[in-house]
Amino acid sequence: MESGSLLRAAREAAGVGLREIAVLTHYSPSYLSLIERGKREVPPDVVAAYQSALGESAGGEQAGAEWIQRVAASDIGGDALDRLEAAVDDLASAYPTTPPAVLLADIRQHLGYAARLMDSRKTLTQHRRLLITVGWLSLLACTCHIDLGETSAAAARGHAARDIADEAGHPEISAWCLETRAWQLLTAGEFAAAAEMSRAAQTMAPQNSSVFIQATAQEGRALARLGDSSGTYGALRRVARLVSGLSVPDRPEHHFRYDPAKSDAYVATTLAWLGDPAAESYARHVLADLTGAESVRPRRIASANLDLGLALVAADKPDEAADVALTAVTSGRLVPSNFWRVAEVVSGIADQGAPDAATVREAFRDTYAT
Repeated sequence: MESGSLLRAAREAAGVGLREIAVLTHYSPSYLSLIERGKREVPPDVVAAYQSALGESAGGEQAGAEWIQRVAASDIGGDALDRLEAAVDDLASAYPTTPPAVLLADIRQHLGYAARLMDSRKTLTQHRRLLITVGWLSLLACTCHIDLGETSAAAARGHAARDIADEAGHPEISAWCLETRAWQLLTAGEFAAAAEMSRAAQTMAPQNSSVFIQATAQEGRALARLGDSSGTYGALRRVARLVSGLSVPDRPEHHFRYDPAKSDAYVATTLAWLGDPAAESYARHVLADLTGAESVRPRRIASANLDLGLALVAADKPDEAADVALTAVTSGRLVPSNFWRVAEVVSGIADQGAPDAATVREAFRDTYAT
């Protein structure tokens, strides 16, 4: 039962009508009706006003007080959830620069703390906040497992995040779960399924949200792998409209907040996969921006080098493609979910008869021997 429903139950148990409680608390009946029906959040001052009014009302005082206590009872300190929510933002912001195994260890620690809070007595508002926090943590853990090539663990974390999002009524997390699954399907070579999952994410996502933009871009990448040029360019145009005028978020490195700068990187990847000659200039532009930025993002730079390498293969420049691929490989920043992209670039170099393909293969084996 939601907090608003508990307030209504307390009022009715005390034998007090809606208009009477409105007079006693000095709030309008329409406002209190919205709160009791769950259409508005329950402010602490309203809870306190009900407590005071029902304590003073004749008849049913004890029953009303018991319901109010159920609404307000909690063993969780006032700032515990604030700190946990802030930690989630820190972890999501650390994703681009932290090795996934290291980040996963931190996520597990915070999930353990959240589990202990879940066993505590808490208000219904706190319960929902905690559910949402666990949902984000589970989703980020799923992403790390995908990076590490741990498919079973990724599936378990992804299902948990989706179930929690459904329980909490949080469509944004639900949509991110679908988008993350689309990305996993893309890395596994299941391109048609990835496109379908990306569209499902867009249907569920709040309009113009970060996940809506990301899912649209993901659809374009999947369609590029399928060779659907018309669908790919259509998706790229939709992303361009969505990010037009979009401001840079306060933490652009946050994994679940769309940074407009990502748009060019996605265009470079998508065009490279489609074999569009424009991919080379896009990839060079993205790489120059990343290497010249104040905040260094090594994993993005490694991915940008792979994009440029594939574009150079398409442009019949295998020697330069080998150079940038070698830079990506020896950076040590690639994760297992990127390995198939390395193989694709190296195969393209080898197909053009460039001897440096063997050098890149050997460097890859030396750098990622485990």
